[in-house]
Amino acid sequence: MKYDAVIIGSGLGGLECAHILSKAGMSVLLLERGTQAGGCLQSYRRHGLAFDTGFHYVGGLDEGQSLHSAFRHLGLLRLPWQRLDNHFDRVTIGNQTFSFAQGYDAFVETLTAAFPAERDALNKYADMLKQCGEQQFDALNPQTGESSLLSRLFETSAYQYLTETFHDPLLINVLCGTSLKMELRKESLPLFTFAHGNGSFIESSWRLKGDGSLIVNSLVDGIRMHGGEIICNTEVRELVEKDGKLVHAVCSNGEIYEGTIFISNIHPAVTCNLVKQSSRMKKVYRSRITHLENTFGMFTVSLRIKPQTLRYFNWNQYIYKEPDVWAFHLKNNPVSGVLVSCRIPEDGSKYVQQVDLLTPMNWSECEQWSHTEVGRRGEDYKAMKKRVADECITLAERFIPDLRDRITGCYTSTPLTYRNYTLTPEGSAYGLRKDFRNPMITLLSPRTPIPNLLLTGQNLMLHGLHGVTMTALFTCAEVLGKEPIWNIVKN
Repeated sequence: MKYDAVIIGSGLGGLECAHILSKAGMSVLLLERGTQAGGCLQSYRRHGLAFDTGFHYVGGLDEGQSLHSAFRHLGLLRLPWQRLDNHFDRVTIGNQTFSFAQGYDAFVETLTAAFPAERDALNKYADMLKQCGEQQFDALNPQTGESSLLSRLFETSAYQYLTETFHDPLLINVLCGTSLKMELRKESLPLFTFAHGNGSFIESSWRLKGDGSLIVNSLVDGIRMHGGEIICNTEVRELVEKDGKLVHAVCSNGEIYEGTIFISNIHPAVTCNLVKQSSRMKKVYRSRITHLENTFGMFTVSLRIKPQTLRYFNWNQYIYKEPDVWAFHLKNNPVSGVLVSCRIPEDGSKYVQQVDLLTPMNWSECEQWSHTEVGRRGEDYKAMKKRVADECITLAERFIPDLRDRITGCYTSTPLTYRNYTLTPEGSAYGLRKDFRNPMITLLSPRTPIPNLLLTGQNLMLHGLHGVTMTALFTCAEVLGKEPIWNIVKN
């Protein structure tokens, strides 16, 4: 059988593309090398509890907001979302705590109370975030094309914008304090990436009552309901080209799957390696993709908490020892910045069973074990993980006193873990590094030199649940045309 679309990799981008295209009437095959679909949305179980690997909260789900229409089309609004507190993100720097409020006006008023001299600058900043959110899909509009604002934001330094807009260095650190969900890098981070990573959460912020597999299972069910096929434990070994187009995928199970269009949700460098011989994918393109830099990875600590010892908190807590939010992860000191998040109690009680701690980890910190396999990395690796976990817990105790005494289980992962399970080079948490100095090089189009090979996922434009959904819509627009995708966005 020849499929209209063969999709490689079942991370969020691959699942969303498969859902949109199958719902549009195309025959779709989704191939996944792992035992289950989901990529970084996968969860794992320990002693009866499911722990997330990458998902913690999402923004912009209210009607009329940036993610509402897309999630409605994907059937994801039916999931048990719970809105976070009005002060949804709280940032502790040293001994001071500041809050991010939902809604742009409330966001400005809350921070103005702490920084009254910066009111005008905060209003300007909030207007920029709002415009960015309103115009991020403009390139899908068949009538208008790409937004000039977004083009400017891609070419603007986030750090320079912040230091030129605000006068108080502490406020700059506060505004960046929730940005452990992206890679803060002074010399490269585009303002658009920074704005997108913050704006949707200010619109509205939500947690899922349950783990990320609820999203995966919902999309999988939708794909199959619309006639799509999903095959796991099937690694694509080669994409074969004939007469300038891909004709089939050769898989580890010995099967060959033919397709009219191929969409890769795996890392672009890995995708290029699958195309062994090509008259269209030249050496210069392969070299460009291979030499792009990856963002840092994350060290995660998943904690099992003693029953009835920690009350649920309906917000995310960011903690920093000092006001060096842009640079702390580059130092070799003990962990000095961490995100503390908890799962909504699924038993209906007021007490949590699980807490997650996250902090950036550079590839260099675990590279010496890169040749090892999961479960066989040696005692030095275990000691490193224990040390970093202890440092995260110590910092988190500034928010949850005696946290260590409430723990009954501790499970950790490093960029090596993510590399092995998702094939992401260097275990990158946020895909390829975007650079405002070279936007044409680091912002990848869904198109490739091979006309029927498309890309999707966090490595193209944006990362995160919101960003990958946006990118999937752009990929599907290359297949279905802009008009039907624009109708999804603006329906």
